[in-house]
Amino acid sequence: MFKYTIWGFLLLSMHSGLLAQETFPTNDVRDNREGAFALTNMTLVVDYQSTIEKAVLLIRDGLVEKAGKGLSIPKGYAVIDLKDKYVYPSWIDPYTQYGISMKNDPSSGSPYSATEQIASKTQGAFNANEAIKSETNASELFTYNEESAKKLREAGFGSVLAFQADGLARGTSSLVSLNTDSDNKSLLMPKAATHYSFTKGSSQQTFPISKMGFIALIRQTYLDAEWYANQDPLSFKDLSLEAWNAAQTLPQIFDTNGWLEILRADKLGDEFGVQYIIKGGGDEYQQIDEVKSTGAQLIIPINFPKAFDVEDPLDAQDVSLKDMKHWELAPTNPAILENNDLTFAFTAEGLKSSDEYLPNIRKAIENGLSESAALKAMTHTPAAMINAAELVGSLKENSLANFIITSKPIFEEKAIILENWVQGKRYAFKALEHPDLSGKYDLLIGQNTYPLEIDGEPGTHKAKIQVSDTTEIAVSSKIDKTTVTFAFSPPEEEGAIRLSGWLEERILKGTGQLVDGTWVDWKATRTEDADPEKTKPNEEKEAKTLGQVIYPFIGHGNLEVPEQESLLIKNATLWTNEAEGILEETDILIEEGKISRIGQGLSSPAARTIDATGKHVTSGIIDEHSHIAATSINDLATNSSMVRMEETIDPTDINIYAALSGGVTAVQILHGSANPIGGQSAIIKLRWGKNPEEMKIQAASPFIKFALGENVKRSSNPNSVRYPQTRMGVEQVYVDAFTNAVEYLEKLEAYNRLSPKAKANEVAPRRDLAMETIGEILRGERYISCHSYVQSEINMLLKVAEKFDFRVNTFTHILEGYKVADIMKAHGAGASTFSDWYAYKWEVRYAIPYNAAIMHRAGLTVAINSDDAEMGRRLNQEAAKAVKYGGVSQEEAWKMVTLNPAKLLHLDQTMGSLKVGKDADVVIWTDNPLSVYAKVEKTVLDGTIYYDAHKDAEMNKWILAEKARLIQKMNQIKKEGGPTQKAKSKTKHYFHCDDLTVDTKTLNF
Repeated sequence: MFKYTIWGFLLLSMHSGLLAQETFPTNDVRDNREGAFALTNMTLVVDYQSTIEKAVLLIRDGLVEKAGKGLSIPKGYAVIDLKDKYVYPSWIDPYTQYGISMKNDPSSGSPYSATEQIASKTQGAFNANEAIKSETNASELFTYNEESAKKLREAGFGSVLAFQADGLARGTSSLVSLNTDSDNKSLLMPKAATHYSFTKGSSQQTFPISKMGFIALIRQTYLDAEWYANQDPLSFKDLSLEAWNAAQTLPQIFDTNGWLEILRADKLGDEFGVQYIIKGGGDEYQQIDEVKSTGAQLIIPINFPKAFDVEDPLDAQDVSLKDMKHWELAPTNPAILENNDLTFAFTAEGLKSSDEYLPNIRKAIENGLSESAALKAMTHTPAAMINAAELVGSLKENSLANFIITSKPIFEEKAIILENWVQGKRYAFKALEHPDLSGKYDLLIGQNTYPLEIDGEPGTHKAKIQVSDTTEIAVSSKIDKTTVTFAFSPPEEEGAIRLSGWLEERILKGTGQLVDGTWVDWKATRTEDADPEKTKPNEEKEAKTLGQVIYPFIGHGNLEVPEQESLLIKNATLWTNEAEGILEETDILIEEGKISRIGQGLSSPAARTIDATGKHVTSGIIDEHSHIAATSINDLATNSSMVRMEETIDPTDINIYAALSGGVTAVQILHGSANPIGGQSAIIKLRWGKNPEEMKIQAASPFIKFALGENVKRSSNPNSVRYPQTRMGVEQVYVDAFTNAVEYLEKLEAYNRLSPKAKANEVAPRRDLAMETIGEILRGERYISCHSYVQSEINMLLKVAEKFDFRVNTFTHILEGYKVADIMKAHGAGASTFSDWYAYKWEVRYAIPYNAAIMHRAGLTVAINSDDAEMGRRLNQEAAKAVKYGGVSQEEAWKMVTLNPAKLLHLDQTMGSLKVGKDADVVIWTDNPLSVYAKVEKTVLDGTIYYDAHKDAEMNKWILAEKARLIQKMNQIKKEGGPTQKAKSKTKHYFHCDDLTVDTKTLNF
């Protein structure tokens, strides 16, 4: 029944002896004995859903021949009685580097190398980027490693999926067995799956260095591979792309470090019709609905964090609430996955030792995971993920004889693994029969008597000598089936007493050597059996009390996700930003996320009324130039237009909440200024607690970051070799990019004009994501926000734009804008500037605080931006500086952080002012918003209150109480002798425009 499948060939071959290493010469006579065994009388767990009591398991030539109850045992089978024992399929780990000799050191890759490397240095006809290593085959790198295999076998594993963890595309993995016969027999499936990651690995190339760059490169490689497959004849050879294409029929496994990256990987896969199996980070419970929506099967690490040592209050301050809560809730993650019907497998990846694997599984069961789901995740699911369920993961007929023998049901705390059979080969760790020696003894050695106590389960007995209530002597002991050895140092003596002997009924006896070398007889007589309550299995445990998940999972996250409301704000001073100007004692009604009415004396029985007497109400602040809510800002390709900031959105960034507390409702997340042509922007609303897709303003125009000046030509990096290195070179980058894009578009248009019949005989032009993006600019479909300072460069880019017939939408920073305001107006460009930043580097030496006012008077649309997380939450005060420097009216100054940035971002039809029909992005201030005394009372987005000063005060109290609860809980674990980890402060990255290495600050929310 198997002969038409790969498994059938493998299984039939094993039966026929084809895999018995007949081709290998032996320096011995041939051993014709067959590996035939009959295991009897045990509880046999055939798979996660089938158990047979008093079963018989027949093993022959490394395979399961039969399994059942009352089977007759054929002649010639070695019979092993396993009365009172349990047999389970051996575990499978679907995510390891076991036995892989690394070609490269993945830790060697650095995004900020002293000397930049532009091109690949890989020898051979491989991909142009070293991070694409799809040609790697684990089967060619695999070598059996006995030391590692022994540890894995002792932990219960029989087979693992092995791959080289290096690169974004990591090539194929192999399913390997943990036997000791040979590499040939260990290798079960040479190509079992193909692997990807968001980790660059050993590549030293300048591009990519960021998550968005990693995604862009993988996306381009998918396109290149498809294009390459259609080349006939091939104009060049790329073995990496060939391997990529060949591996697409295999299961596709993507490595991520948590739920946010799971969403990113799944979105990338959806783009190319690929459903990845995703290795998660163990935090999926924090956004379980989002993770479930991916439909992905998951590989889940169970490296639950240890409690923090926070006995010292100063240490407690170093641990964030997020980390404390993750410590408490991480063990519930598998149960939450099960309760949400996700398919998942477990991996020991990330554990300090494989010895921690089973105890952590048991901890997950204590926290709600069912035993059947646990066993499924350890056996069947990892096998099924790689289409190997007929081979491993169960003890059904014709599967490999990979199984463990245990002393008790495996998930009981004191159950131990006695043996692990791999492909029918027996690895014994403990004797199958051990006497129960637990109890108290009088140990007589010569003339001295010691109170000896033996504790623990048979096979794992440990001994100690209790000299007094406060003094205990550790005893090194080895207790086998019939023999014992002890060694200990007596009080106040230097040296050790060493004893060896045997068991005789209830007495241990033998001979030993004293500290001075004298040989004596010894005897240990049992005086008291072990306390049955002390060794009672499955004792009732107190129900766990756990804290709740918060959204996002960070201090100041929402205990309940806020919902849209109907709100009636009464008696406020309204800054409309419209022709009506500032309205005193006026009401504003919000319904269904929009401003529905503005006027005096409004009423609405369905709306919640907020009395704003003496307060000011404005539209939300919009930051045209921000770097908050992102996990990375810069990539380093000269033309990085293929990278997308939307793919680096971090909805858990505490700066989002901080910005909301300053009245900010929307930001443009700009790429940094490391390159002339940067990445594509992301324009988001600060919907705190929502996922990245929900934060994006779906109708927003597409933007891109360009940059001029010192950062672009790498003035701060004397080792830079990347072009350009002068301001003249920057101009040539633009001219070259747009010239190439024109040619690219012409080729596409020529191909698209062909008839279907003609197209069938032509290969479509290679899609180039960078050229496509530049083409969008030429067609007026994408808009430029350009980092700029010096007037000469501003003039240069305006001329380049006019030469290629497009317009620069916004010059950001633009600190010499006051010199060229007339030219910018004639071109149609707007300005987004700092209020009073100047003299912080050479090219801003001519900056003046009157810049915004001068450009405003010249007729430009002028916004004031932050480029800084800290400044971003006080843009109201930055706007006020335009009143001080230049005498701009208060209303016009306020527009510089509301309506004007909305205009620059093409959002002014729905945002930026208080007008009926516009989005209900509204801020309630305690005072004139331009005043240094003004505080935000409420920040509303689309009719949903995302920041409330009163709730914030209550949340601060809750955070203190929650941390106190968790600290007490961790201190109790330390008191009971449980494992702890040192409290360490974590840093939060605050990105700026020119950050390659980032500023860091301590932040413990």
